[in-house]
Amino acid sequence: MQSRTPPPLIPLLTPLLTALTALAILLGLAVAAPTAHAAEDRRPPAVASAQSTVAAMQPGWNLGNTLDSTGSDETSWGNPRVTRELLRSIRAQGFNSVRIPVTWSQHQGAAPSYTIDPAYLARVREVVDWALAEGLHVLINVHHDSWQWVMNLPTQHDAVLARFTATWTQIANTFRGSSDRLLFESINEPFFEGSSGDAQNAQLLHELNTTFHGVVRRSGGNNASRILVLPTLRTNADQARLDELTATFTALNDPNLVATVHFYGFWPFSVNVAGYTRFDAETQQDLVNTFDRVHNAFTARGIPVIVGEYGLLGFDRHTGVIEQGEKLKFFEFLGNYARSRQLTTMLWDNGQHFNRTTLQWTDPSLFRQIRSSWTTASSTAATDQIFVRRGQTPAAATIALNLNGNTLSSVHHGSTQLVRGTDYTVSGDRLTITGPTLARLTASGAYGVNAVLSARFSRGVPWDLNVITYAPPTVRAASGTTNGLTVPTAFNGDQLATMEAVYSDGGFAGPHNWTSYKEFGAAFSPNYSGGEITLPAAFFAEVRDNSTVTLTFHFWSGTTVRYTLTRSGSTVTGTPA
Repeated sequence: MQSRTPPPLIPLLTPLLTALTALAILLGLAVAAPTAHAAEDRRPPAVASAQSTVAAMQPGWNLGNTLDSTGSDETSWGNPRVTRELLRSIRAQGFNSVRIPVTWSQHQGAAPSYTIDPAYLARVREVVDWALAEGLHVLINVHHDSWQWVMNLPTQHDAVLARFTATWTQIANTFRGSSDRLLFESINEPFFEGSSGDAQNAQLLHELNTTFHGVVRRSGGNNASRILVLPTLRTNADQARLDELTATFTALNDPNLVATVHFYGFWPFSVNVAGYTRFDAETQQDLVNTFDRVHNAFTARGIPVIVGEYGLLGFDRHTGVIEQGEKLKFFEFLGNYARSRQLTTMLWDNGQHFNRTTLQWTDPSLFRQIRSSWTTASSTAATDQIFVRRGQTPAAATIALNLNGNTLSSVHHGSTQLVRGTDYTVSGDRLTITGPTLARLTASGAYGVNAVLSARFSRGVPWDLNVITYAPPTVRAASGTTNGLTVPTAFNGDQLATMEAVYSDGGFAGPHNWTSYKEFGAAFSPNYSGGEITLPAAFFAEVRDNSTVTLTFHFWSGTTVRYTLTRSGSTVTGTPA
């Protein structure tokens, strides 16, 4: 960088000012040189630091399963075409940034140029420009290409690297003049097949990230200082993966770099397997340990971090895999702890959360909890369910509260405020709903949720308690094949939490044979409106022939129901135990 004294003159005025100065000298007049202030006023505004930019991006949202679709266009995975109205709505929901995953491979030509279809590139540019115009920060990347061709880097090194370079060269040139609120992410969830192990994986990812960095920086324009986002291997937050990325940051020595990881929670809880039906201490500690590692590796050292995707893996099947109250506790804790560790979070949404046609949240209570966590520690409770046995006089129900530094203000049933001391009592962090109150709320005797009580606190969002009338569920005999068995079930107001499967010799049956508790939505699925529990082919694929299996269905009321399966060849029969 050159040192210039006096400050630089505006190029177009330099010849004129020189001539005037010479004339003034001849005439004996004094001509003032342009001031430093005048020159600085004409310089482009300073680029925001990586830290301030990433902080301004909180919170973020993913436009998932759209431009990252691997079909012919952005609608191939079932979402509608992106509109500017959608992006405007996302901004109105309180999001400050949008991650736009993009898969390029099906829109690229052959080697050696790997030309991206101009129409597709223009469409990506259009969506990006809409988001920028709505005041959002934007992050784009190379997405599912990671498992389509980038993963072959160990065995097809030169070809993959050439294609990766060509891809980013075209992206960089397209957006070199775009606002500095646009960020680039080198590759989504990178991994490699055919490598010799961790050491080679680390070397290959370093090569990809440094290649990406060099291509973008050399493209000039705003890309010379654009903020670039680099992932760990598989965007994993294990310490070894963080250390590998730290080495890349050290080697590049560029202040405009950001680290990214993804977080979908403690795996058994995230998919509801092995009996992890609750957001318990172990699940919470996994989150704490993960975010602490990331903070210590990066943000504590001045390197900002974007949690580029977060959610629950069970949502890939459906959002009911995790019980409502348990997932609310997960998202509340995640948002608050990420904030304490200075991590910017971007919610993964493949269309299941924010409906892109109606522009409404599919589960407003879930979003209410997520949104609150961005700024406030809300109170939660050990459960969001109060079960009342049909035909019995209800006893008082006591619920442990996680006050989170708040105090309980009131309890409401709809627009009616309940009377403290009569309808409910509070002792420390214990809320008790009295028996007479529960009797009044469940007087109809109808199965299912009879009332929703709203516990309101000194700050944050309320915690809803569902008052449920139930009777023990019953199951009936059924026959089917290893392609699937449907168990007729009278749920009687109750809901299924998990299922165990054990052979007569005590061994664990079905998938994940290291645990008796099977995966919700994968090995079994309840259908409450249809009155059935389905055991799919995937379950029987890992059940021994000529065997007897005892199933234990665990319900949220605490009720358990046993069921006996017998497999003979492809025939399966089931009877209540």
